[in-house]
Amino acid sequence: MGESAVSWADMRSALLFLAAASLMGQQRGPSGDPGKFDYYLLALSWSPAFCEGPSGARNVEQCGPGRKFAFVLHGLWPQNERGRWPEDCSNAPGLRDPRQMLDIMPAVGLIRHEWQKHGTCSGLDADGYFALARKAFQSVKIPAKFQAPKEYLNITPQEVQQEFLKANAGWSQKSLSVQCSAQFLSEVRICLDKGLKAMACPDAPRGCRAEKVRMPPVR
Repeated sequence: MGESAVSWADMRSALLFLAAASLMGQQRGPSGDPGKFDYYLLALSWSPAFCEGPSGARNVEQCGPGRKFAFVLHGLWPQNERGRWPEDCSNAPGLRDPRQMLDIMPAVGLIRHEWQKHGTCSGLDADGYFALARKAFQSVKIPAKFQAPKEYLNITPQEVQQEFLKANAGWSQKSLSVQCSAQFLSEVRICLDKGLKAMACPDAPRGCRAEKVRMPPVR
């Protein structure tokens, strides 16, 4: 009896704690003001690496048969030169039809998430934000080596960076960083000013420290 009473008491306390935490989360306001930021971070994900992971196996939109994506748009993120980046800045509605972005941002859930977390901080409405994100994505010239590789690439993060620098005139080493996860290339991130021109990152993102990264082929 005593052991049962203790467990019920513990459960009640836990439920009360979760309810309070949920209420605090609902009451918490946005962590930024729309339009008040310094620059953008453009994140390009290597889709074949994502599709080889457990999440990719469940994502038919991005990884199903015939979905031959290479670099895709993860997001266009408003950033501050100092302090934390803004996020969840308003409850403004997202795209009426998110499917219009699926050619470069191949998951409706991702599109909705990126609008709520990052797009609401841009100072634009959803149509304007995603038009800008598409323009940013299209402004980057993907190196020929990475457009549709048919075999695994084992490459250093520095080589990935140099390929992007050679393909995109005017960029500097401080304009981009290479990200990896579990020895796979995950993303390339580029700092852009509000006019979408590449710039030196004020607070350079920590890059991949692996000696080499694997890039699964486009299939």
